[in-house]
Amino acid sequence: MPSTRRCFLSHLAALPALTSRHSEPAAPVVETHLHLFDPQRFPYHPNATYRPPAETLDDYARFAAQAGIDRAVIVHPEPYQDDHSYLEYCFRNEPSRGFFKGTCLFDPIASDTPSRMEALVKKLPGRIVALRIHVNRDPKTPPTTSGAIRDRDLRAPAMKDAWRAAARLGIAIQMHFIPPHAPEIRALASEFRDVTVILDHLGKPGLGSPAEYAEGLALASLPRVIMKYSAVHYSSKQDYPHRDVKPFVRRAYDAFGPDRIIWGVLGSNLADFRKHSALLDDMFDFAPESARAKIRGLNAMRLFQFDKTGDSPHVPQR
Repeated sequence: MPSTRRCFLSHLAALPALTSRHSEPAAPVVETHLHLFDPQRFPYHPNATYRPPAETLDDYARFAAQAGIDRAVIVHPEPYQDDHSYLEYCFRNEPSRGFFKGTCLFDPIASDTPSRMEALVKKLPGRIVALRIHVNRDPKTPPTTSGAIRDRDLRAPAMKDAWRAAARLGIAIQMHFIPPHAPEIRALASEFRDVTVILDHLGKPGLGSPAEYAEGLALASLPRVIMKYSAVHYSSKQDYPHRDVKPFVRRAYDAFGPDRIIWGVLGSNLADFRKHSALLDDMFDFAPESARAKIRGLNAMRLFQFDKTGDSPHVPQR
């Protein structure tokens, strides 16, 4: 039995009551934005956009057991670029059967991306839930065409091939973007209406104008677009608890509703997990506990079909 599974099971008998909700049964807690790094065993790609310290599977398995995290989506990170070896390793050595799903990273304008995506999805049935696309450049800056996989042109004809492949394979598109690019996302999402689109990090409202962020929120009119509540510090000018982000959270909730918001970046140790859990309750203090339970994990369990194997993502209906 892999060491990560032993570590996970050894903590099950002593889980703290971090996820208890008064006298009601605890709703599932799902981490939808997990990065894992093991540069000693899995060196970073030459085109890595950053080189973080190790955050290994073994360490995460111990923490997840302590925190009572039920499932997690590994968001394949840029330091590994299009080498998914560590992601595959994590699937093989997950804490318990079906604990992980993951995203992939391929160049969305490369001609071989559709075939490479298909090969990976078939190799890892039921595991790959999205293709992540990074577009965080100033719109006045020309898009990249090579090198590190980020900031490609969303209007490029080949971009549609990647979205078309996602539709055929039944996986989502996960957008890591800043608000000025919302109209380009709308154009693609409107054309490929069968594709689920996940907006990372609350759409980064602090990195665009109010009018640009309004364009991001307007994506809620497309029923397969999902907002991820995560990494709110990107949009804050204040220290924790980032109270200046709370109005953005309320606007996102009003736009997307409690059934189309998921939670990510829960931390990698108990202290951070408790902080992020308290922050979620503070940010959504206007919402009933039933809605917060959906955001903590119920929505993600359905969206990523964690209770099934080999199935495509399913979008919860409002």
